[in-house]
Amino acid sequence: MSDFLTASQNIPFTVALAVMFGIAVLEGVLTLIGVGFSNVIESLIPDVDFDVDADLSGPEVQSATPLSRLLGWLRIGKVPVLMLLVIFLTAFGLIGIAIQSFFQSTAGFLLPAAVASIPALLLALPVVRVFGSLLSKLMPKDETDAISIETLIGRVATITLGTARPGSPAEARVRDMHGTTHYVMVEPDTHQEEFSKGDDVLLVRRAGSVFKVINNTNPSLVNK
Repeated sequence: MSDFLTASQNIPFTVALAVMFGIAVLEGVLTLIGVGFSNVIESLIPDVDFDVDADLSGPEVQSATPLSRLLGWLRIGKVPVLMLLVIFLTAFGLIGIAIQSFFQSTAGFLLPAAVASIPALLLALPVVRVFGSLLSKLMPKDETDAISIETLIGRVATITLGTARPGSPAEARVRDMHGTTHYVMVEPDTHQEEFSKGDDVLLVRRAGSVFKVINNTNPSLVNK
């Protein structure tokens, strides 16, 4: 079995599974010290409109870019990217191993890694969408259709994970005008400040996928 998994034709799939386990361990370790690896991944996602439905006839989808349509189809923006990455790596690795096992048992040989990776990739993407859709129904949404994310500017948020430093955003919880909870990435608006878990901050502007924040000095403004 070990010879099969370490065969050069199976390297993309064994590496994918190894990376998946590595991410799980890294996330666990970083969470213990107050830094979520998922936050780092989220901050790298480009600032595009992910709210793309499967109904390709809608005007919003017709006007969306190919990138936003693909990311929306994969449920990025509705489910943490790290979860979707783990799902993809797991599906890609297991599907690839299954394809190679099938060919070895029926034809007596393994497909070249590049050839086997194509169907594994094409089959892994729908798996990501299916499980991403299931997870999106179980998790609180970062945004709702009723409001624009821009309307959160001027509201008070509470740091929930990590420490917000310039260039190193942290996760914060904020409620919109309807009382719906959103989780956003925030970092200080000035280089002289940093905010830790439990601190209340004021969202003053948006820079891509991150909100710039300042210390909330007004006791009448609360996160509720």
